[in-house]
Amino acid sequence: MRKPRDFDAALKTLTEKTKALKETKRRQLGDLIVATGADALDIDTLAGGLVAMVQTKDIAQKKLWKKQGEEFFRKAEAAQGGATGQHESSAPGDSLTSSPASPSSKK
Repeated sequence: MRKPRDFDAALKTLTEKTKALKETKRRQLGDLIVATGADALDIDTLAGGLVAMVQTKDIAQKKLWKKQGEEFFRKAEAAQGGATGQHESSAPGDSLTSSPASPSSKK
């Protein structure tokens, strides 16, 4: 006879893993803000720039931001002596909206 599965324990484990992943994501986003120098901006400007990035429909602009973000990570990786970075997005569509913005890229 098979042992009954403890769904409550499995659910609790998944909930804890979800919380840990969300905390890691928050920490990495904060690290990214500091690494790009965006922490020098006031919070309203930073929020406005991020909102503009999310709302833009201009594919060419998003591709430019992505290219700038990739270059940022290549330079950072080279400065660390070729260590692999952790800048991969969690989903294929995320890479267009999660790249760092340049100050003049606001629409």
